[in-house]
Amino acid sequence: MSNFHYISSELLDLPTIKTIVEEQKPLALSEEAVLNIKKSRNYLASKIEDNDTPIYGINTGFGSLYNVKIASDDLTQLQENIVMSHACGTGELVPKPIVKLMLLLKIQSLSYGYSGVQLETVQRLIDFYNLDITPVIYELGSLGASGDLAPLAHLALPLIGKGDVYYENEIVSTDTIMKQQNWQPIKLQAKEGLALLNGTQFMSAYGVYCLLKSHKLSYLSDLISSVSIDAFNCNMSPYNPLVHLVRPHRGQVKTAERILNLLEGSEIGSQEGKSVQDPYSFRCIPQVHGATKDTIVFVTKTFKTEINSVTDNPNIFIEEDKIISGGNFHGQPLALALDYLGIAMAELGSISERRTYQLISGLRELPAFLVKNPGLNSGFMIPQYTAASIVSQNKQLASPASVDSIVSSNGQEDHVSMGANGATKCLRIVDNLERILAIELMNASQALSFREPLKSSEGIESFIKSYRSEVPIIEDDRILAIDIKNTVSFLNTLGIDSEVLF
Repeated sequence: MSNFHYISSELLDLPTIKTIVEEQKPLALSEEAVLNIKKSRNYLASKIEDNDTPIYGINTGFGSLYNVKIASDDLTQLQENIVMSHACGTGELVPKPIVKLMLLLKIQSLSYGYSGVQLETVQRLIDFYNLDITPVIYELGSLGASGDLAPLAHLALPLIGKGDVYYENEIVSTDTIMKQQNWQPIKLQAKEGLALLNGTQFMSAYGVYCLLKSHKLSYLSDLISSVSIDAFNCNMSPYNPLVHLVRPHRGQVKTAERILNLLEGSEIGSQEGKSVQDPYSFRCIPQVHGATKDTIVFVTKTFKTEINSVTDNPNIFIEEDKIISGGNFHGQPLALALDYLGIAMAELGSISERRTYQLISGLRELPAFLVKNPGLNSGFMIPQYTAASIVSQNKQLASPASVDSIVSSNGQEDHVSMGANGATKCLRIVDNLERILAIELMNASQALSFREPLKSSEGIESFIKSYRSEVPIIEDDRILAIDIKNTVSFLNTLGIDSEVLF
């Protein structure tokens, strides 16, 4: 593994996280972070000592039990109880890469020194991350408002020696790992359970994961649509900079510019006698793809703020000598952003499927369903059905979660964000988009072969040559599910520089 990434007050951003993940950088606390954590813990310990004043979640119950005073001798049990009682997630397992992001983001948030946790607790979370010991967490259970309580409880269970973890591609009990690593369970001190459970790291981790993938898929949408543009023998005038300078939305201008760069030098693109106008799914690529780019930029800004914030409760302010119970755990900013991102990415899939439909329709001197002997061969008839099915599912998934709210905790938590549901939906939309784009690439690359001997641009020809090493031209019918799977794998492994993505 390469050099450590030091947790500090320096801002995390998507390129940094991409580097941490791709280079498998281990984590370590900076001296600044160690000092912040120790000062906060010592301050809290001094406040609790010989102090009978109720402080929410520290010497009181939780939620609607906020007015129940807890005896000093029971404070550790109180914190362990909240972790165990709140670990009630269910459903599908959260993907391991997202769990690792949850660990990273929780460590970052605790390092600022506003949470009152022990240094030992944060260090154990770092050990989990560095040794690739990832807690087993479930998708369902968070309302996204009092923090991601259930998922974060499952994240915290291994700290006290409970629950299950992934280790070396197997699910094992935490007890097994504790013996193997010669660890003792962390004895949680006052407030620590609440600090671990309050927070938006489930929503944030899903959001970061979706954004990293969305930036890449936004680029791939431009790249694959450029193949489709030449394959459909489109008029290049809609991408002229003059068109976009009079409506200069950032994403629109960038998309048109990218398509012109991708298709520069194309023999097909420079042909005369083209149709005066192309269908909107081609002609309006800058406007549609561009709007999604602008959405991604907005959502990225929202999540950058969130992952560099303190989202547990209450917060400890040493210099002001205050412990304040607020609502930084409420996920409303993320819930709205995740819904917005889901809608925007679903639209990339919608317009992609329309291009696929046009390519198989027997237009522009292309054979019906893109095979030489239609009839005997169905060719690319049914992948369009598959794309249409996925697009339809994305439309259903794009219905916003953030407009919903259900009262909980005896009315104390009477408005919730449902951002966790928005997060899991958004990931499904993004994964679905990847499949839709894979189907467009299959169709567009096949259609492009019928333009030979004319060539596309050097860059597009190189891209298709690389793709053809994984998915050959289709001469006669074969099992296209295999081609879709291989195309998705090809897109997954395609490396794209951060300078292009961000």
